[in-house]
Amino acid sequence: MGMNLRIIGGGLRGKKLYSSPGTRTRPTADRVREAVFSILSSEVIGTKVLDLFAGTGCFGLEALSRGAAYAIFIDNHQLPISVIKRNIIACRFEAVTQVLKSDLSHDANRLSFVENDFDLVFMDPPYNQGLVESTLYWLGSKGRLKQDAIVIVEHTPLEPIGESIKPFVVKDQRKYGKTLVSFLLYAI
Repeated sequence: MGMNLRIIGGGLRGKKLYSSPGTRTRPTADRVREAVFSILSSEVIGTKVLDLFAGTGCFGLEALSRGAAYAIFIDNHQLPISVIKRNIIACRFEAVTQVLKSDLSHDANRLSFVENDFDLVFMDPPYNQGLVESTLYWLGSKGRLKQDAIVIVEHTPLEPIGESIKPFVVKDQRKYGKTLVSFLLYAI
C-alpha cells in the first residue's frame, strides 16, 4: 500500500488507500487534508468534484466519503491513474467517479464532453513548475465551473497566488509547514 494513506472522515473514515511507490506523486499530508475539510465543513455535501493532478485521488475520495455526489480525477501519468482506479474500487465508488488521463497543459478541451459543471476543485500540481497560474487560467476559461465554485490549490510560497487571478478571488490562505493552501472563489 505504500505510504499510510487513509480517508480521514465521513462514511469511509479510516479506510486505507493505496499510494504510488516512488516520488512522482506527493500525497497531501493527512493534517492538511483534515484542515481543508474542516474549513469546507458541510459545503462538500452534494457537490460535483474535480480532482486535478490527482495522484492517489485522496482529495476526491475524501470528498465522496463526506457526501460529495460525484468526482472526476485527472492525472497525466499511468501509475497514478492505476492507483486512483484501485482506490475507487476499494472504496466502491465506481458509480460516482470518472478517471481521465490528461496533461492539462496541452489538452485544453479534455473536459468538453464532461456533463457536469463543478462545485469544488482540488488542485495539487507538481511544485514550482509554473502550473498553478496556467491551470487556473485553463479552469477559468473552460466554463465548467458553477458560479461560486470553490477551487482549493496546494502550492509553495515560491508560486504565490496573486489577488488578481480573474475570474477567481482569493477567499482564504493557510500555511501548513512549507505548504500553502489557497481557497479561491469562482466569481464571474
